[in-house]
Amino acid sequence: MIYFRSFVFQLFFWLWSVVWAVGMILTFPLPRRANTWCLRTWSGGIFWGLRWLADVKVEVRGERYRPTGPALVAPKHQSMFDVFSQFYLLPDACFVMKKELLMVPLFGWHGLKAGMIVVDRDGHSAALKKLVRDAVDRMKETRQVVIFPEGTRGEVGQPGDYKPGIAALYRELNMPVTPVALNCGSHWDKGFLRKPGTIVFEYLEPIPAGLKRGEFMRELQTRIDTATKALEDEGI
Repeated sequence: MIYFRSFVFQLFFWLWSVVWAVGMILTFPLPRRANTWCLRTWSGGIFWGLRWLADVKVEVRGERYRPTGPALVAPKHQSMFDVFSQFYLLPDACFVMKKELLMVPLFGWHGLKAGMIVVDRDGHSAALKKLVRDAVDRMKETRQVVIFPEGTRGEVGQPGDYKPGIAALYRELNMPVTPVALNCGSHWDKGFLRKPGTIVFEYLEPIPAGLKRGEFMRELQTRIDTATKALEDEGI
């Protein structure tokens, strides 16, 4: 049954995504809010498909910490779902995305229209400076800047390899960081299967501004990895 459900969900996912990706071309001449509404609706449809086609529920914990205004958000990264789920869970999410994704047809165009922050990971100090400038601009729009500290998807059960981008934003923006623990990789793997159960997004207590770089990075990794392991140990 799990294979059949996964197949049906995958069919729905790609059809749903293609329809929205093509239809959203109509939003290019419109204000960005039209694009944001489309992304939220598209993401919400995937939540529906997971629940009713793949028997995967989604639960949100730490509601009091879930940002509603300008914020710097740092989730664990285990799957594709970590990314586009935030369009539905946050009011106006803005992602830090690698430059190579701009080459993906439609996806890259919509990323630019949505005002995502594009980073050249080979750009070193120049890339970090651009990252900070763009994040400052997005904060003026009261958006939630979402950056995955690990930079790329990791394996379930493995500690993360946290990159310096989040530390640069934390220092320059001088604002708290909201860590997010999750267990998406246990249900949405890198392959075909979507495993029944409950995906949990747990928004953790924000790390206050002003910590030294090393202290901040240790605190961030400890909070995210500890809470993520606790979710995995629940086996839900």
